[in-house]
Amino acid sequence: MKDINAFIEKSISEIKEKIPAPKKAIIAVSGGVDSTTAAALCDKAVGDRLVAIHVDTGLMRKNESAEVVEMLKQIGITVNLIDAKERFYEALKGVTDPEEKRKAIGELFIRVFEGEAEKVEGAEVLIQGTIAPDWIESGKGKGGVTDVIKSHHNVGGLPEEMNLILVEPLRDLYKDEVRVVAENLGVPKELFEKQPFPGPGLAVRIPGEITPEKVKILQEADAIYREELEKAVKEGKCNMPWQYFAVLLPVKTVGVQGDVRAYGYTIGLRAVESFDGMTANFLHIPGDVLQKISSKITNELKEDVNRVVYDITNKPPSTIEWE
Repeated sequence: MKDINAFIEKSISEIKEKIPAPKKAIIAVSGGVDSTTAAALCDKAVGDRLVAIHVDTGLMRKNESAEVVEMLKQIGITVNLIDAKERFYEALKGVTDPEEKRKAIGELFIRVFEGEAEKVEGAEVLIQGTIAPDWIESGKGKGGVTDVIKSHHNVGGLPEEMNLILVEPLRDLYKDEVRVVAENLGVPKELFEKQPFPGPGLAVRIPGEITPEKVKILQEADAIYREELEKAVKEGKCNMPWQYFAVLLPVKTVGVQGDVRAYGYTIGLRAVESFDGMTANFLHIPGDVLQKISSKITNELKEDVNRVVYDITNKPPSTIEWE
């Protein structure tokens, strides 16, 4: 992208054309850099005719939904918080295939937004923070259908029939470009430098069936991991990764707690360095840092977790996310 200001001006003009007064738009705001940037862009275009919605799917990181609402207030965007945890858990009950998970989540997101749009007079448009890697990896490349790496919930997971018109102002941008746009729109640094978080949330970090119990375990392990890794970065022990998170594996293994046999889950840790997310290298974390993280996770979650492993695979051959 050569001229950021030109892109912003053009996008605002196009958004105004697609959402002429008195029409209103619903925007799905997860709190990540993509949806936050799309919200900031659309706010400049249509102002109070933009209705921002954050859906608590029950698949967010620990305390994240409340934090998202508070952070968006910093840029003048009021968000309606929708508690849909039970609906998402029900939709995912018995679903183990990652593609089916993404599609189930994508469809339910749309149905939730359609329901909210019915409460807003004149709401005919749904705005999403879709970016280029989303549709490329979903097999929707320019010029036709390409190989599916994984269906992003906001692309491959969309239902064929929708009651809302879809607008995606960031569709042709990559993550690094989105961050530049966000900075130029005045989005706070702590928001536009926030690490990526998948739309399906923790559902794609729990291979196998999703349950509230598994989500709770992963939320706690992930919070410990991120806190300790961020401390290590501040102490100069390693670089700040582009993305870092924990995964709950779908198997239990034998371990020992004191003198007692334990049977618990395994937590996988992932941290990568990348420029745009299309390729990535695993982050070299010192052994003493990994040991501290492992000990804290297994001590604080001793009833549930007895093993921690670190993923040292690059992209390719793996993807950054596990599903």
